Amino acid sequence: MSRAPMPYSQKILELFRNPKNLGRMDDATVSAVAGNPACGDMITFYLKVTEDEVIEKATFESYGCAANIATSSMLTEKVKGMKLEDAWKISWKNLVDEVGGLPTVKFHCGVLAIGALRRAIRAYYKDRQAAPEWLPGELTFEEKQALEEEELAKVLSKRMKTTEDGV
Repeated sequence: MSRAPMPYSQKILELFRNPKNLGRMDDATVSAVAGNPACGDMITFYLKVTEDEVIEKATFESYGCAANIATSSMLTEKVKGMKLEDAWKISWKNLVDEVGGLPTVKFHCGVLAIGALRRAIRAYYKDRQAAPEWLPGELTFEEKQALEEEELAKVLSKRMKTTEDGV
């Protein structure tokens, strides 16, 4: 059975072939993981944040498709030099538009990238035990989507342990 190729924009294909800011950041201030168990995409975002809460540097690692890599790459470029509050306001729809659009079945890649960014920003403030007024108390849609993989991993780990213990 053959599959038809996805109708990706030239921008997505270019970012997939030549991603910006790809790789682990050893001196990151904070990092966060996002994943989707339905498609298997995983992203880790790394942020280096200044004392003035400006994103000095952003990188990512990805285990995913062209759309996953392209949206992550675009987002790391976009947030560099932004204050955390301004980076928080970026929507997945805006991100999808900036990469030239995505096939409907790939919208979740934009959601995951934003989810990873927002999880990193939330972790930054949690580490400092301070939350600014603009940071919502409840998790956003994107953060909840980013947590799916983590929740699935916990369930599978628990099941594997039960199996190993012979229960």
